[in-house]
Parts: sequence; C-alpha cells; structure tokens
Amino acid sequence: MTTASDVADFLAFAEKERQYSPNTVKAYARDLTRFTAFCDAHYGGGGTWSWDTVDRTGVRGFLGELQRSGLAKRSASRALSSVRSFYRYLQLNERVAVNIAKAARVPRIDKRLPTPLGRQQMDDLFTLAEARASDDDFVALRDLAMLELFYSTGMRLAELSGLDLDRLDLLGDQVKVVGKGRKERIVPLGSKASRALRRYLPLRDRAVEEQGGGLRQPAVFVGGHGRRLTARTVQRRMQALFAAVGEHDASVHSLRHTFATHLLDAGADLRAVQELLGHASLSTTQIYTHTSVERLKKVYREAHPRA
Repeated sequence: MTTASDVADFLAFAEKERQYSPNTVKAYARDLTRFTAFCDAHYGGGGTWSWDTVDRTGVRGFLGELQRSGLAKRSASRALSSVRSFYRYLQLNERVAVNIAKAARVPRIDKRLPTPLGRQQMDDLFTLAEARASDDDFVALRDLAMLELFYSTGMRLAELSGLDLDRLDLLGDQVKVVGKGRKERIVPLGSKASRALRRYLPLRDRAVEEQGGGLRQPAVFVGGHGRRLTARTVQRRMQALFAAVGEHDASVHSLRHTFATHLLDAGADLRAVQELLGHASLSTTQIYTHTSVERLKKVYREAHPRA
C-alpha cells in the first residue's frame, strides 16, 4: 500500500462508511494532502518513508510549519484533528502500530462569541424579503422561504441546501434535518416558515417539471434550471439580502446564532436548544448563554440609574 492509497481508502471510509458530509471529507482531503507534502519534504520523497515511520517530532514539525505559513489556529487545530482521525483509521486497520498524532498538543484557540442579529435587524430582513416576494416572483419567494427556514429552525447551510421534499412535513409543521455524521433530528417549523414554503413549493414544482426533472429531483430548493441549489448559491442569495439592509458582516451562520440566542433570551431551556441545533455536547450550546448574559449586561448598563 502507498501513502496515497491509504489516504484514498480513508476518505472513501469517511464518506461511505461514516457518512460524513462532503465538506468534512473535502477538509480531510486538504489537510492530509498538506500533511503528506510535509512528510515528503521532512523525511524525503520517493517512497523513503511510511506512515509507520512518522514520529511525534514530525507531527510537531507539521504544526510548526502550519503556524509559520500563517494558518489560523482554528484551521491548524482542524488539520491536527484530521491527522488524528486518519491515524486512528490506520491503527484500527493494522497499518500502523500506534497513533502518533494522539499525544500532539492542540493549538490553543481563543473562544469567539457568536454574533447574532438583533430583533430589529431581523425585522428589516423579513420586511425586505416579503416586499420582494409580494408579486409571487419565483426567486424572491424561494429566498424568503430559505430565510424563514434558516431563522425558524437554526439549520446549518449544508443542512438546508441538502434538504429533500420527503423530509418536510407541512401538515405537522416540522422538518427532519440530517446533520453532521448523518444524525437526524426533528425540528418544529414556525407558522411563517410553513406559509412561505407553501407559497414557494408550487413554483418550485413548476420549475422542475419544465426542465423535465419530475420526481427525479428531490431537492426542496432549486434554481430556474430545476436542479438543487448549491450551498454556495444559497450563501450568495442570503448575503445579497444582508447587504441590501446594510448587514454586510452577517453570514448564513449568523442566522443560526440568532435562532439560538433569541430562543434563550426568551427563556427557552438550554437542553431543548441543544436538541434543536443538533449539538452533540451541551458545552457547545452553552456559548450562547454567554451572549445572552452580555446582552443583559448591556440593557442593565443602559437602563439602571446606578449602573
């Protein structure tokens, strides 16, 4: 087995057996390509090294190389995680004796608090999107439905762009979301999101039929060509809405942050929000409580006479 075939086998395992998302598999591929190139330079190319001959010094050298190249700590940490997962796979398949990446120290990452949009900012977004959709234009109705769904469910970008019709239940006002690791969760749909989807779906069906797609196209969100929108296209459509109301720094992920923060601000249970977001760990969800506390402090400072 060559180093390249080992990587290819691991990527196929991650995609088909573990059912990781396409974005995760691409990240693994990028990180392991970079790690392989480093090992070629560090140990000498031409097949003079193997995964079993890489040592801890080599892994530390790889992290140092990432740092010198100016890679962000978060990206360097992800690269190390990719190498660890790869070596775990090699060890389980008896291609290496030990996971040499396991003991490597993860770069310390500064915690970044999420930046949610305020109630007025969301009102401005929906006012604009609803005005554009008032004449039942296909693109405008689709964009409104996507915006409503992001804010109503807290979906990730990949989850929304990958959403299929058979996972929508407009009678029960709920949607089955396929998240990271192919884990499924049921999320309620708000009444306005359901209404926006009901307005959009007949036009969606017409666009698919006109292109001869019919039942072969399961995607909820499609373009005028009748095919599934890519995640990048969804992102661009949302960013166009943000820019139109002056929110140039907002992103699709801001809507997920906003969903969680507004729920907690209104008194929602932390574990319920964890379930809705599809977080494996409660500690991941707890970051939103810090945001809520900061907003309470701001209100206190502005309102209390002796703050």
